[in-house]
Amino acid sequence: MSTTGKMVATALCGTEMKMLKDKNLQHQHYPIIMGHEGAGIVESVGEGVSTVKAGDKVIALFLPQCGECTSCLNSADNFCIKLKQAETHLMSDGTSRFTCKGKPVYHFGNTSTFSEYTVMDEISVAKIDAAAPLEKVFLVSCGFSTGYGGAINTAKVTPGSTCAVFGLGGVGLSVIMGCKAAGATRIIAVDINKDKFEKAKEVGATECINPQDYEKPIQEVLFDLTGDGVDFSFEVIGNPETVAAALASCRESHGVCVIIGLIIGVQLNISGHLFFSGRSLKGSVYGGWKGRDGASKLVSDYMAKKINLDALITHSLNLDKINEAVELMKTGKWQVTHTIFMSEYLGPREMVCGGGGGQGSHGWRSHIQAAEGSFRNLQKISFPYAFCFITTL
Repeated sequence: MSTTGKMVATALCGTEMKMLKDKNLQHQHYPIIMGHEGAGIVESVGEGVSTVKAGDKVIALFLPQCGECTSCLNSADNFCIKLKQAETHLMSDGTSRFTCKGKPVYHFGNTSTFSEYTVMDEISVAKIDAAAPLEKVFLVSCGFSTGYGGAINTAKVTPGSTCAVFGLGGVGLSVIMGCKAAGATRIIAVDINKDKFEKAKEVGATECINPQDYEKPIQEVLFDLTGDGVDFSFEVIGNPETVAAALASCRESHGVCVIIGLIIGVQLNISGHLFFSGRSLKGSVYGGWKGRDGASKLVSDYMAKKINLDALITHSLNLDKINEAVELMKTGKWQVTHTIFMSEYLGPREMVCGGGGGQGSHGWRSHIQAAEGSFRNLQKISFPYAFCFITTL
């Protein structure tokens, strides 16, 4: 059961940057429409879709919520089994809804938000408040939810505790916000880029440190600062060495370290001695929120002014500036960027939605195909997977 939606806002996430370096992805699943963090408006729905309709504002979800698997039925779990569908880079029926010059193009993260229009399974979209500003709330699609929930749901930060956050990108800042909301009294932000310290303090960090300013390993620095380590630490970079340092920074008796940064293609090398005293190392996906339920709740919280997403948006760029977004991320000059897709820039397009057709469980088939004129414009973009100029056909 599928939905076709028009994307309004999306973000360039560190996940995309890592995937671009993944040789396996480049060789096995190319060409591909990247992007997994965004919000848009439903244009049409397939047969059997009952939870959203044309005109609804929705959040795109890389983490589905099928409502039927053991994880979805477990109140303490959120790792929907359908997430594994993303590994195929296709729809659940094994086919693609994207084509370019007659050839199939792969999906990404169950969403493919780097496009004006995209097709997603019903379980990968969350209906939200019709009054919600999509250019703000799209952050609950991944970055904010992952960081904020990592503190609230996964770590379960306690009032009066001390926390350390390694990595001050958008997700790291969201972790800080979660720690503050949970009542932590000391939040130590750790990053080698001092330009990020001001923003970290703005959202709740009580102090910021740069590991390069010390001769000692950062875990020893944190022990010196706190006396006996931090209660909770968060690795939001995706660096195996930083994971080991974050775990070693925790209190020996009950410290909890949560891995939030994406770690792919590597093995962790952690001394077993770190666990002998009682430390814990935990993983987290989407901040422990169930996909559809969590996104809807967080948007409602934003509308009720319980959370502030505005502070996380440091740059706003149009699609034709995507190269600038990539460079800003490479140089560490941003935390979060949102990109507004402007239809005027896309050139010619047409839309025809067909019904019926019996496409596996979808009962409906829609292809998104690059318009010739717009595809030629793609040559101006050096971002190798950004097939952003498309039409529904």
